[in-house]
Amino acid sequence: MSFLKSFLPPGSAEGLRHQQPDTEAVLNGKGLGNGTLYITESRLSWLDGSGLGFSLEYPTISLHAVSRDLNAYPREHLYVMVNAKFGEESKESVPDEEEEDSDDDVEPIAEFRFVPSDKSALEAMFTAMCECQALHPDPEDEDSDDYDGEEYDVEAHEQGQGDIPTFYTYEEGLSHLTAEGQATLERLEGMLSQSVSSQYNMAGVRTEDSIRDYEDGMEVDTTPTVAGQFEDADVDH
Repeated sequence: MSFLKSFLPPGSAEGLRHQQPDTEAVLNGKGLGNGTLYITESRLSWLDGSGLGFSLEYPTISLHAVSRDLNAYPREHLYVMVNAKFGEESKESVPDEEEEDSDDDVEPIAEFRFVPSDKSALEAMFTAMCECQALHPDPEDEDSDDYDGEEYDVEAHEQGQGDIPTFYTYEEGLSHLTAEGQATLERLEGMLSQSVSSQYNMAGVRTEDSIRDYEDGMEVDTTPTVAGQFEDADVDH
């Protein structure tokens, strides 16, 4: 495949944690042959007998696990999911504008399976992967702990430095409203007043104010009944 390259096997200078010979590499269901898997502190590498292979950077690895489910794959292996494209999928093309927009929302994913001839080595392979992956934390996870808003510097304000937050009374706040803001406030107050006056049931008893409001436009039977229930009113339109 086109992404296979020739390079020297990693050594102690790269922080080699585990070396597993006679390991088959499988990419998205396609076998790449047998070779040696190198788990180093800087990257995960695999080389076949001819010196061709590939390397995976830890920040691109989103998941790794030991898979023993023979229904998913006929042999136990180290499963690695990578956020990148490899092989024929990685070849550049000129997509249509609509396809380009849709591809922006889809993150590329590649699935690697490393199948050692000695399945008892899987635990050691997994442990080395965990240790090396921990040396490369996701920068997005670190940034999520940061607070993006402005902090109030108490010491600076006590020394008369920085901007001091401004607080207004109700009357002062009204004076700072624009004409549009005042109109909006008046409209909201009118809606609130109308909502309060339209309430005609208070603790199961009709109030006299609500009765007068409804008597202006209709004939209503104002006789209250037990437990806040009222008889049906005859309404003439």
